[in-house]
Amino acid sequence: MKAMILAAGLGTRMRPLTDHYPKPLLPVAGRPLIVHHLARLRAAGIHEVVINVSYRAEQIIAALGDGREYGVRIAWSREETPLETGGGIRQALSLLGESPFLLVNGDIWCDLDPAALPPLGDDLARLVLVDNPAHHARGDFHLDAAGRVHAEGEPRLTFAGISLLDPALVADEPEGAFALAPLLRRAMQDDRVAGQHHRGHWVDVGTPARLAELDRRLRV
Repeated sequence: MKAMILAAGLGTRMRPLTDHYPKPLLPVAGRPLIVHHLARLRAAGIHEVVINVSYRAEQIIAALGDGREYGVRIAWSREETPLETGGGIRQALSLLGESPFLLVNGDIWCDLDPAALPPLGDDLARLVLVDNPAHHARGDFHLDAAGRVHAEGEPRLTFAGISLLDPALVADEPEGAFALAPLLRRAMQDDRVAGQHHRGHWVDVGTPARLAELDRRLRV
């Protein structure tokens, strides 16, 4: 299985740290945040990784190269301007192929073992969900007792930024920038989205304060 890491964002919430440095390369416990992702993917047996880049793309590419140093093979999907999550995946389909792939937001940290995720079966997506953090108390989706994900319902959980996706979810969309969330909600209406509640350590590394806290925690 291949994986895609989303790394094309502008990192506006991380300013001033990202004024001259792309967010995926911000250091956490002595190595860039994105390298933590590469290490976890490699440990799970995933060695082919697609990374989309836009803001300060050359810095990221220069830092990671072809991935050989990290035990993976990196294919780069360059975006002249950020295409949002859905558009970024749509552009990268030629690199991802036709089989389900693991999608990881570049600005999160999670101790989930990707190898533990069950296959998709007939579903279009399997979302990893976590308890709602204080900064996102309302959550995103409802996970029912049968492991199905719904746009509405209580209680609600937060999307962790990790998922298994079937390329068919975005393959018929026109090229250009578009969000992934509306496509997921449409698939939920068709009962084609499964979910998994991860109760381990997860951080949305969206602010300098949360980055500093994660750094302290991983150094203990």
